[in-house]
Amino acid sequence: MTKEQHIEELRAELRRATDADERRQIEAEIVLAQAEREVIWAEQDGRPSAEPPF
Repeated sequence: MTKEQHIEELRAELRRATDADERRQIEAEIVLAQAEREVIWAEQDGRPSAEPPF
């Protein structure tokens, strides 16, 4: 599964969620997956890493 598919699956899960705690958990997972996707895109574009060089 690609990162984009995973994000879309989480969004669908969020739409079905009724419990507030579950919604917060899914929202956090979406944010994390989006951040991971951004890192992947940055690496593919050859942008410098945000990590220190040591």
